[in-house]
Amino acid sequence: MGEAGPGPKEAPEPEEDEAAAVGVRGGRAGPRGVVRVLKRNVKRNGSRSCLNRSRFSSRERDWLREDIGRGCVYVYGGDSAAAASSDLRLVLCTVDTPASEICDGEEKKNLFVQLHGDLVRRLEPTEKPLWIVYDYLAGLGFDDPVRMQEEAANSDLSCMIRFYSEKPCQVEQLDRILLSGIYNVRKGKTQLHKWAERLVILCGTCLIVSSVKDSHTGKMHILPLVGGKVEEMKRRQYTLAFTSAGAQAQTYHVSFETLAECQRWHRQASTVVSMRLSMVDLSCYSLEEVPEHLFYSQDITYLNLRHNFMRSSGAGSLDSLCRFSQLKSLNLSHNRLGEFPVTLCEISTLTELNMSCNGLYHLPSQIGKLLKLNNLKRAAADTLEGNKSVTYIDLRDNQLTDLDLSSLGSLEQLHCERNKLKELTLSGFSLRALFASNNCLTSVSVYPVPGQLTCLELAHNQMQCVPDWACEAKKLEILDMSYNLLVELPSRILSSLSLRKLTVGHNNLQSLPPLLEHIPMEVLDLQHNLLTKLPETLFVKALNLRYLNASANSLESLPSACTGEESLSMLQLLYLTNNNLTDQCIPVLVGHPNLRILHLANNNLQAFPASKLSKLERLEELNLSGNKLKTIPTTVANCKLLHTLIAHSNDISIFPEILHLPHIQIVDLSCNELNEILIPETLPAALQELDLTGNTNLVLEHKTLDIFSHITTLKIDAKPSLTTDSALTSTFWSHGVAEMAGQRNKLCLSSLALGSFAEGMEAVYGMFDGDKNEELPRLLQCTMADVLLEEVQQSDTMFMSNTFLVSHRKLGMAGQKLGSSAVLCYIHHDMADPASPFALTVANVGTCQAVLCRSGKPLLLSKVFSLEQCTEEAKRIKEQKAIITEDNKVNGVTCCTRMLGCTYLHPWILPKPHVSSIPLTVQDELLLLGNKALWEHLSYTEAVSAVRHLHDPLAAAKKLCTLAQSYGCQDNVGAMVVYLNISEDNCTCEMHGLSLPGPGGFSSTTAKTATPSSSSGIASEFGSELSASEVSSEVGSTASDEHNAVGLDGSLLPRQERRCSLHPLLPSSIFQRQPSSATFSSNQSDNGLDSDDEQPVEGVMTNGSKVEVEVDIHCCKGNGLEFEPPALEYSSSAPGVEDDSGLVLIIQRQNSINSTAAHGGVKEKCELQKSPSTCCLYGKKLSNGSIVPLEESLNLIEVATEAPKKKTGYFAAPSQMEPEDQFVVPPDLEEEVKEQMMQHQENGADQEQKEESAVALTEEFDTAL
Repeated sequence: MGEAGPGPKEAPEPEEDEAAAVGVRGGRAGPRGVVRVLKRNVKRNGSRSCLNRSRFSSRERDWLREDIGRGCVYVYGGDSAAAASSDLRLVLCTVDTPASEICDGEEKKNLFVQLHGDLVRRLEPTEKPLWIVYDYLAGLGFDDPVRMQEEAANSDLSCMIRFYSEKPCQVEQLDRILLSGIYNVRKGKTQLHKWAERLVILCGTCLIVSSVKDSHTGKMHILPLVGGKVEEMKRRQYTLAFTSAGAQAQTYHVSFETLAECQRWHRQASTVVSMRLSMVDLSCYSLEEVPEHLFYSQDITYLNLRHNFMRSSGAGSLDSLCRFSQLKSLNLSHNRLGEFPVTLCEISTLTELNMSCNGLYHLPSQIGKLLKLNNLKRAAADTLEGNKSVTYIDLRDNQLTDLDLSSLGSLEQLHCERNKLKELTLSGFSLRALFASNNCLTSVSVYPVPGQLTCLELAHNQMQCVPDWACEAKKLEILDMSYNLLVELPSRILSSLSLRKLTVGHNNLQSLPPLLEHIPMEVLDLQHNLLTKLPETLFVKALNLRYLNASANSLESLPSACTGEESLSMLQLLYLTNNNLTDQCIPVLVGHPNLRILHLANNNLQAFPASKLSKLERLEELNLSGNKLKTIPTTVANCKLLHTLIAHSNDISIFPEILHLPHIQIVDLSCNELNEILIPETLPAALQELDLTGNTNLVLEHKTLDIFSHITTLKIDAKPSLTTDSALTSTFWSHGVAEMAGQRNKLCLSSLALGSFAEGMEAVYGMFDGDKNEELPRLLQCTMADVLLEEVQQSDTMFMSNTFLVSHRKLGMAGQKLGSSAVLCYIHHDMADPASPFALTVANVGTCQAVLCRSGKPLLLSKVFSLEQCTEEAKRIKEQKAIITEDNKVNGVTCCTRMLGCTYLHPWILPKPHVSSIPLTVQDELLLLGNKALWEHLSYTEAVSAVRHLHDPLAAAKKLCTLAQSYGCQDNVGAMVVYLNISEDNCTCEMHGLSLPGPGGFSSTTAKTATPSSSSGIASEFGSELSASEVSSEVGSTASDEHNAVGLDGSLLPRQERRCSLHPLLPSSIFQRQPSSATFSSNQSDNGLDSDDEQPVEGVMTNGSKVEVEVDIHCCKGNGLEFEPPALEYSSSAPGVEDDSGLVLIIQRQNSINSTAAHGGVKEKCELQKSPSTCCLYGKKLSNGSIVPLEESLNLIEVATEAPKKKTGYFAAPSQMEPEDQFVVPPDLEEEVKEQMMQHQENGADQEQKEESAVALTEEFDTAL
């Protein structure tokens, strides 16, 4: 027999109100399960619908741990919004506990379940609530049964799935279904009738008035309101006049008691009277039956009951719908019917019936009675060839490989996008539009020549030439053959007298045919080809040309725009990014006086003549980034309409005179050589964004910063940080982020970049795209790193997946229902592969992607979760009966199939991420992160090749966004570039937190100046005052880490020391790091004054009694612990800054240490090698001159059995030249110190002899201080 719960002898918890335990059959929980109801006084946190996690008692926790089949269910009262804390019940049960037994335990009749605050469904008595919760969590993506048990016990889950003992009712929904009350009523417009108390009901399309006595006998007055009117009476307060439509209109005056009540009736009645048709919409109300009063509205012709839980029998059920005498349209989709209600066949007036998404397997034979039903298709329809009159066919998003519709002579429009077509045959008699993009077409046959064809889209196929019949189509206006294999363009196409838009980008065109006649071309897209020049008469013959995109070619010159003195060019948008254009092309641009947008990024421009720029007076957007410009001409002030100037990644040293322009909004001058800024006293009111990052020589005065503080988005370089994290991690990776809003007025992108994460030698990078929601990405940016840190400490394998799932739950707690794409990259130490110092784990949902550049080639680490690119996801969503609209979106909302926070589209949209992990090697150069807009316009190969030779990651990220915008991106675009420097000699030992074996077997960390916040990266600081209680009084004890591992019993768990492949974990008999300690007992008083000199000894704290020097000597080669002699160059840098030797001196105050403590240990000499792999210890300088580690790693005095031998002791640390940090050796030790320092200056030839002599010395620690 399984345990029935905690023993009766134990005293109940004060917060519990234990009910009687009811035994049930339990599968995994044992032969007998338990239903135990606990009454919780749970405080509400912020939102009324979310609760803090309730605390289990030890008995309950032990009972749950015994079997993963056990768990708890939170049951709420009927009104969740206004329910008191006493209405919440915590029910302990098993996965086999049915709803009926939980209801018996609570003395309730029914149990209801609600998903995502949406529909409420009544549970069947045999349904199992805990199994429903576990199944829901498994559907989200949780795999570990133990973790699922923990999540089910978390009350925060109630924002996603919640149980009720009574059906919750919301006032707004009740008002839309039915309004009723007893009020004073007067009939007629005149005052002949008196006011009388009546029962008034507003339901459906009618106002029902009856006496209170006759309300139960059916004697009612019915007033149809559709087409009528409702008015407020001015002579009587809170009174409405309801009038029906028609010549014999009737009027009822209803007097209400309060203004709020009057407004409720007026609002609902106004909706009814404004309808042209007698339509009632009761969709998404969790209805099981329609109100009885609705049947009095006999004029109803359209009834919408979609997305409810309508019953087939009973009062107000589907069997009663035949009572509507004029019903023509009925929508019963998404009602979980299972079987077709036969009684619907009795509604003879029905012409439209929607029964989709009900799980129907067959239709009854009685459906033949619905003679007027015209929306049902025959099961065995004729073949397509037999339907000669078909004019429109939509075959999008299928798996068709070939299609022959040549027999359909009347076909005018065909949609067959996103299939696998290789051949397509059509009739051209009536063809007007053909859409066949995203296939594998190599040929398209249309016969005869389509004389009526106006639009032809064949993009993303494998066409090697333009079909001949397309060249002969006399009315063709739009031709899209981008992303094909075209090598030449027929002259008949370019010279067509009807073609207005031609898109042939992303092909292999090397030249274009000459233009001999004038053409009506308006849009020409030639990007991503092999063109070296454009036709000489392009701008002369194509006078209507308004848009030209010739980016990503090899253009060296531009054709002239005019043959005479005056130009007739109408060109407005010109994109020439990523070519080989020089300054000689600038004069040609003057021939386009109507230019509004000009992109000349990533060319070979060295100067922009001032006289030429002044003539482009209508210029609105100018992009000159990625060139070699040194100045922006002062004549830019003539461009009065300019609102965007992007000139990053140049050599500009003088700030251009653009802040006088009245319409300037965005200025990007990052990654230049700016050294000063001359600005006016007042900035333009339209200025929204100013980017000055990457200008290393720029120093802004306080006055300038005050003026810039009014800008909405100001980006400047932060002051260089002297923290340990930034100094050490910069050698392994560095990052740059760029985000551009494009043509949209808001930025719905956020990026997460923590180069120093967790214990320091790890990093987290992420990107979040909220599509049209700007709040959701910012929430993820602020919280996801904290969630990751918690999950890493809990799990070694599923931490990345759980991070996404927990973040999904937190978004639900914040009230977010819209979705966001996300990608998260975590660089951490690879414990599984000792040969690799770091591993990269990537997780993503949606369309944000991560690409790793390995040996110059892209390596995709993420997966695109969209209907177009993931057939498995598309199949899953179709099987779950989701609605996929014509634009290939789920329910018309999003093309993504997995997102964070998209709860209202569950179960179609899931938060479970794709997770991949890969060890980082020497061949890994950089990591690229981008959102959907970036990867839609840049291929992985092009993105990698565009930035892998740049030295600045910020300039690289800017370049990617600029390329995307020049290639046609008008949406939000974001890019993050992480440069990797993973070499074979990288030491990845715990630089920031080198673990020492403590007395209890627990590892502690060394000192460091700052620990970054896991979400923001802001360093925290220690105060300068330390009490005696903060310092351990036991010599040799270790201080706890900031993130100590805690066991279930609250004790600390030992953590294995992290070591790199070059410096593996040594045997326990070898000491790794030796902090030295020396005490002053005779010559040092408590106030820090020397007894002989009566002056403070420099380097000794005036309020302390001990100096401790810590030096890291763990980076030693081989098992023999041999060291190379370091170069004896002493740095004068301040404490906390990495010097040439890789060492920093740490001074600690330990007031609680006895001044007469014995010197434990053995004196052994060692020499530290000078290399980047030498790990360092850092400290933070306090106001009293002492230095303490951030994580309170005090009293790190260890006694070692073996230690590296080096005669120089611990004085290989850099000298401290500043007075407050400088060490002054006491007089009685000066001779010994000088002798040791002289040994460092001897040449390498005598080093071997010194090492041999050092072996014979007595083994003891050198504690000269």
